[in-house]
Amino acid sequence: MSANERPSGHQQTGRTAASATADSAFLRACRREPVSHTPVWFMRQAGRSLPEYHKVREGIAMLDSCTRPDLITEITLQPVRRHHVDAAVYFSDIVVPLKAIGLDLDIKPGVGPVIADPIRTRADLDRLRPLDPDDVKYVTEAVGMLTGELGATPLIGFAGAPFTLASYLVEGGPSRNHEHTKALMYGDPELWAELLDRLADIAATFLKVQIEAGASAVQLFDSWVGALSPADYRARVMPASTKVFDAVAGYGVPRIHYGVGTGELLGLLGEAGADVVGVDWRVPLDEAARRVGPGKALQGNLDPAVLFAPRQAVEAKTDEVLEAARGLEGHIFNLGHGVLPSTDPDALTRLVEYVHTRTAR
Repeated sequence: MSANERPSGHQQTGRTAASATADSAFLRACRREPVSHTPVWFMRQAGRSLPEYHKVREGIAMLDSCTRPDLITEITLQPVRRHHVDAAVYFSDIVVPLKAIGLDLDIKPGVGPVIADPIRTRADLDRLRPLDPDDVKYVTEAVGMLTGELGATPLIGFAGAPFTLASYLVEGGPSRNHEHTKALMYGDPELWAELLDRLADIAATFLKVQIEAGASAVQLFDSWVGALSPADYRARVMPASTKVFDAVAGYGVPRIHYGVGTGELLGLLGEAGADVVGVDWRVPLDEAARRVGPGKALQGNLDPAVLFAPRQAVEAKTDEVLEAARGLEGHIFNLGHGVLPSTDPDALTRLVEYVHTRTAR
């Protein structure tokens, strides 16, 4: 589907479900429209910080839980029930589509995604086949279940961005310096471009499946792209990320772009095709707005570690974020990264209530 093509047929069924959420504060903020209060959701809100999550996941491997619609639905709904956030985020992992096409990988507790045979040669690339929607039928089923439960609360779908997926595949797992990734990027630019292009197609298909089933917005996670210079990002990564955003543009849902340590890349993250740019805690939102430029909403950006401080300190730091966001065209309150596993869930619930009360129009 081209960037300007509108979905039809089966795809409209999902859009009908999503249309019930159209006037939500979250989607209005994404579209830079007036809101009754600043909407709040948290990256990794569904997961390790919640005791109810550990209870339903007991004895079930992470990737297995990502293929069971009943578990996906329950885990996605847990933070909505507990925290009263303004959006749900689909419970999954960025490597799920890679597992679905047959790559030998696992998510190891305390480590993260681990790839049995890293992709570093042209021959290795043959293992990276296209993702077929039938490979992830459980996603369609789970999103359908969720939109039925969520009512007017929007559901955010997501995928891993080409660079971050490539980093895991080339390194074989998480990496501090991305040495193998950069060696491939600089040493064989043609292979690198083909790798990212294939990953862009996989990510785009994964997002389309979620949107067509009823997701109201999507976020592209480029968690490790902050390891790149602006010049390298523009020349060697941005075309692939743009391809993902263009592939889903015709659906008309907000597209969010987020990375860690991307202060020097914020303008480029917006330029790649996002409607909303996620900002980590290192750059104040007013400065981030200057770097991104007009025409984009911003998301963020309380430091997740602040939630371990006393309540008064959390509220003071929250006020700083809200003050920096005062002049923004659109603002979605979030953390500057994901919820840390040992975060007190009550601190998140209090934070949502505080932002809602503090920003009520």
